[in-house]
Amino acid sequence: MREYAKFYIDGAWVEPLGGETQELINPANEQVSGRIALGSADDVDRAVAAARAAFPAYAATSREERLALLRRIKTEFENRQADLGEAITEEMGAPASLAGGFHTFLGIGHLDAAIAALEDYTFEESHGSTLIVHEPIGVCGLITPWNWPINQVTVKVFPALATGCTMVLKPPQLAAYSAQILAEIMDAAGGPAGVFNMVQGKGSVIGTALSTHPGVDMISFTGSESVGVQIQKDAADTVKRVCLELGGKSPYIVLDDGATMERVASAVGSMMMNSGQTCSAGSRLLVPAARLEEAKRVAADTANAVAVGDPAGNVAMGPVVSKDQFETVQAYIEKGIVEGAELIAGGPGRPEGLDKGFYVRPTVFVGDNDKVIAREEIFGPVLVMIPYGDIEEAVAIANDTDFGLAGYVDGEDIEACRAIARRIRAGAIYLNGGFDFAAPFGGYKRSGNGREWGAHGFAEYLETKAILGYG
Repeated sequence: MREYAKFYIDGAWVEPLGGETQELINPANEQVSGRIALGSADDVDRAVAAARAAFPAYAATSREERLALLRRIKTEFENRQADLGEAITEEMGAPASLAGGFHTFLGIGHLDAAIAALEDYTFEESHGSTLIVHEPIGVCGLITPWNWPINQVTVKVFPALATGCTMVLKPPQLAAYSAQILAEIMDAAGGPAGVFNMVQGKGSVIGTALSTHPGVDMISFTGSESVGVQIQKDAADTVKRVCLELGGKSPYIVLDDGATMERVASAVGSMMMNSGQTCSAGSRLLVPAARLEEAKRVAADTANAVAVGDPAGNVAMGPVVSKDQFETVQAYIEKGIVEGAELIAGGPGRPEGLDKGFYVRPTVFVGDNDKVIAREEIFGPVLVMIPYGDIEEAVAIANDTDFGLAGYVDGEDIEACRAIARRIRAGAIYLNGGFDFAAPFGGYKRSGNGREWGAHGFAEYLETKAILGYG
């Protein structure tokens, strides 16, 4: 059983100032897998003080010094990649192949992207006699979710380090193990004391303390819309910058051509990855109405073929992260049935043969865009397939949402895909499986504000200063 009883503050592992702890449950078997310490506002004060003290010297470091630190971190990260994968499987139920594969691959990818961006980033530029300087914003509070735990931490920590900021990380309670290992990686890399600090604990305590703290200059939060709204309110009194990456209900438009059914199968399979616990998941699958019956057969067959089970084994899908999440997803499935959506795969309850663990059946509904299951983020392996008559209707359905995090367009006619992508109101549009660590990621509308990933993510951690008459 894992025991993580200390926080990482000012370059050392320290005892919490409070004595509260929390047991964590392995979602695959519902057994206690470990225990973590829960921090207090006093722990946050201590971490912020360390970050503030470290900021002037770290902000003054050269590009080369920061690059050297990031490269040392990469070496240590690669040494611990297997440990990170095992922790992710244990803490949130991702299959071993996914946890040790794409989950940790994302961490390395964001590190490489930060290094590449830092090598060429323009921190100063002249405009006539005026010098424009981009300077680190200061102490950053980083609040991350459990669904892609290493991805969400690294996409904040590495840009903050690259731009010269210091930070306090508050990782998720439900996925605390991988964050502890990352802190060990940071310690082994030998960065200056106080630059990176980590305090575990409840969002209502640690997140609130960071959001309201006068010593914190910026908050970067990934999570639910409701919490993001509260963080903005909490941060308002100190007028700190707030970067939010919130929920999504992303459209996945499949065009009518010779590969339509292959793309339907791909869309269903990708929705079930990570048990559907992905903010940018294409959870609304838009298919040509003329081919709906064929698409229903393919979607049902694909969902029914998804291997669900013990994430330590050879499966495609493990459990959802917790009992609460399991119950939330079950309630949405029941809601879809009550609303009259057509259930073509999955449904309520656990998959056959699994009577323990928070396993959900890969579920596909057919319905219209007005259903609650098509409007609200479910955050589970539940897909809603929606027919469209023509491209105009497809675009209208795609944009008929409160969210705008991502969108997907698949088709043989790349010009048609490009034209549709330009019309979708979302922050990232993926054409035929496109992927790029250097591309900005973030949302329109209620999916948040600000951008992460690559050089575009640096801007959130920088202030802009104009020095007039410099030339």
